[in-house]
Amino acid sequence: MTRALVMDDFGPPDVLRLAETDVPAPGDGQIRVTVRYAGVGPTDLAIRAGHLKGVFPGGPGTVLGFEAAGVVESVGDGVSDVAVGDEVAVFLPRLGGYAALALADFWVPKPASVSWADAAALPASGEAAVRVLGQLAVSAGETLLVLGAAGSVGRVATQLAVARGVRVVAAVRPSDFDLVRGLGATPIDYHELSGRVDAVLDASGRSDLPRAIALAGGTSRVITLSDPRGPGLGVKLSDVVPEGVVPALHEAMSGLASGRLALQTQVVVPLAEAADVHRRLESGSLRAKALLEL
Repeated sequence: MTRALVMDDFGPPDVLRLAETDVPAPGDGQIRVTVRYAGVGPTDLAIRAGHLKGVFPGGPGTVLGFEAAGVVESVGDGVSDVAVGDEVAVFLPRLGGYAALALADFWVPKPASVSWADAAALPASGEAAVRVLGQLAVSAGETLLVLGAAGSVGRVATQLAVARGVRVVAAVRPSDFDLVRGLGATPIDYHELSGRVDAVLDASGRSDLPRAIALAGGTSRVITLSDPRGPGLGVKLSDVVPEGVVPALHEAMSGLASGRLALQTQVVVPLAEAADVHRRLESGSLRAKALLEL
């Protein structure tokens, strides 16, 4: 048994509570990690609220958390690239990060030059950014609209796209205009979306998705990460492609270690305060990347 934050049911942040839960021994190709920090992302909030039941059934006993960083505690058969005691960042598409022990199918070694906080903040946003850019097939010379470009996923996607020669239009609040200019993007107010674009990456989940679809001339090159309205509008809700996860993690971690990628500012809070973090993120009063300290 291990300490974890579990959902009693779908609903408001109060459905989250501390409990003891069982984390099985790693199976073939898996590792189990003693978690130092776990990241909190917008999809966690959407799952908890019940907005994504069709994709993440969840329910009582679910442990949220797509990303974490920690030390390898045990390894399953067939694992040869890491050993007990190694430091890693893990991506958890089946959730489980809000716990002292996490079972992982996907990981990347944590370079010594990367802090624990950065390592925990990277996996979900880095994997999602690389994945969606690939799914949108954006190429040099094209224009990409990123909704939520100042957030964790949007910031990584913006930097990766700019490095590939893509013109990025970044939808953010006016207070974030200078930030996204520094990432190489052209800022635009959420409420003043205009012009024509080749593709749209919605990393916000709360933006004017219908307007973004119009700017792209249809839904064929529009992808959202967490907007529950997406399927009803004909927009694909991006899903993990297992064979692409490890390459994406290595690409993102390499960028972070070399200084080519800059992450969102982070706030670290104890695991017991996760419900309050969810409230603050939903209300917009917390605009940093939240990490839970185990």
